[in-house]
Amino acid sequence: MGQQHLAGPVTVALVEDHQVVVDGVRSWFSPPGPVCLVAQGSTIESVRGVAADVLMLDLNLNGTLVVDRVAELCGGGQRVIVFSEHEEPEIVRAVLDAGASAFIGKGRATRESCLETILEVAADKPSMTPPMAQAIATDEGPHRPQLSDKERAALLFWFQSMSKASVAARMGIKERTVRQYIDRARVKYAAAGRPAPTKEKLLICAIQDGLVRPDEVTVYTSLAARSEEAT
Repeated sequence: MGQQHLAGPVTVALVEDHQVVVDGVRSWFSPPGPVCLVAQGSTIESVRGVAADVLMLDLNLNGTLVVDRVAELCGGGQRVIVFSEHEEPEIVRAVLDAGASAFIGKGRATRESCLETILEVAADKPSMTPPMAQAIATDEGPHRPQLSDKERAALLFWFQSMSKASVAARMGIKERTVRQYIDRARVKYAAAGRPAPTKEKLLICAIQDGLVRPDEVTVYTSLAARSEEAT
């Protein structure tokens, strides 16, 4: 997988079982360009072990929905972009909660929008596509964003004055995944009309919504954390 600062084209592995879609995506990534398709297969196993900055995943593979495989892929450190015609808000929310970095709807994807999302995800920047915005906007309590358990845990540790590196070590995940969780929480609040661009504002919003209790926000006092500057 790629690093946060990429020197060359972003590499993509595509899991898709319809050749016409594969051919279309391949044409979008024709060199020279900022994105390069390095592997393609009709099953998740067919691209397993491929070194790629981003994995684009169709949810319906050979007649079977693979929503339940997203968490497994993300848990292994892969940046996953779901690329699917199944744009139902509940499905979009499910894959985002499982750790997917973004969701691209096949029905309205263009070359430009697809490349933009891929480049954002590869750089570990927050991304917001129309299906994601709709899924967040139609969630229960749109003014009170629903955070996944991992997003809430990352925020809580971060609010306890831990650096993102320390949060990553505590949760057993990559530091960029911690940044993704925090950025996603900010995106959800922005979509709900309550932007939280700073750590302090995000903490206030989380406490107001009952996502974090004030008594949980105690300073983490390990020696390692003391020596690090909270980022």
